[in-house]
Amino acid sequence: MRFLTNLIINTILFMAISGFLPNSFYVSSFGVALGAALVLAILNFLVKPLLTLFTLPINFLTFGLFSLIINGLMLEMTSMFIGNQFKFSSFWTAVLVAILMSIVNSILASYFSRE
Repeated sequence: MRFLTNLIINTILFMAISGFLPNSFYVSSFGVALGAALVLAILNFLVKPLLTLFTLPINFLTFGLFSLIINGLMLEMTSMFIGNQFKFSSFWTAVLVAILMSIVNSILASYFSRE
């Protein structure tokens, strides 16, 4: 159930953030956002732990801030798999979207953990 909740939240976040950043982040439809959320979940499960392990020294030196770059890379890889229907104008836009998604997901996780 938690997986589906996170999938729906990320789908809605993709649509909302693309509405706030129309010239920088493009999502063509709700279905594409749902597919991107699914691809992002798979990449976060398979690829992100390896990237985090390989970049552990630089992540340690930057006090964890490099994880924002890793999250941006995950979004860029998602964009690469989805195609032109889900794209960022630059890598730094992907990092900004990753920051916004992290903030909102943290707020929602703390809200739902109060149950």
